[in-house]
Amino acid sequence: MTEQSAADTTGQIPTNLRLLMLLEEVARVGVPVTPSAVNETLGLPKPTIHRLFATAEAEGFLQRDIDGRSYSPGRRMRLLATNTLSSERVRTVRLSILKALATKIGETCNIAIPERDGMYYLDRVETHWPLRIQMPIGTQVPFHCTASGKMYLSTLRTDYLDRLLQNGSFEKKTDRTITDSKELREALAVTRTQGYATDDEEFMQGMSAVAVPILDDRGRLLATLSVHAPRPRSNLTDLIGHLHDLQRAALELGAMAGH
Repeated sequence: MTEQSAADTTGQIPTNLRLLMLLEEVARVGVPVTPSAVNETLGLPKPTIHRLFATAEAEGFLQRDIDGRSYSPGRRMRLLATNTLSSERVRTVRLSILKALATKIGETCNIAIPERDGMYYLDRVETHWPLRIQMPIGTQVPFHCTASGKMYLSTLRTDYLDRLLQNGSFEKKTDRTITDSKELREALAVTRTQGYATDDEEFMQGMSAVAVPILDDRGRLLATLSVHAPRPRSNLTDLIGHLHDLQRAALELGAMAGH
């Protein structure tokens, strides 16, 4: 009998599983959560749950939210998730889907994940065309003026989005960049309704992009899948014409992430 099954049958969590199950529960909930809320699931002694949270925070796996009571994934936990997604076996299958999509569309395709200050390029397959936009794996791009970033922002809970729009600084990258919080909110509402996001030369002059969400089995955004291209070759309308292919690939990627 495994330690996990022992926990299921006895109702007690083995000591060496407690911290792991705490982190798993914080990740599962997906929003900042208090120790007492997590303990409704774990059922540990109150001093134990608070000690585990203190340890996870001290080691960088959790970070305290602005209210001082709630916790969310810290840098080490986010890095753990990124490294897991980048493991060789998972990445091989993911890249095969991405390569097939890039070949069919004929433009560069990217997978990006949200980080604290922007979207992080996790994977990328370049177009074969000599004229291309160089943004290698590991590049971080802003939320407010990229297709992937706006896709992510559109999925945020209203109260979190309100905080970001009230306190965020939105740098003007081109003449088309939305820097007004009211306009950005309206653009995100459109994104939420249509299910995809666009970047019409808002991040970089002469570049258009379209992004769709990669969702987990609970409908939460795991990452974004996007295609971008220089306007002399493909304008925004051209890229939106590939929306069905993007959405189908995103479904495959989401299903793969659940296994």
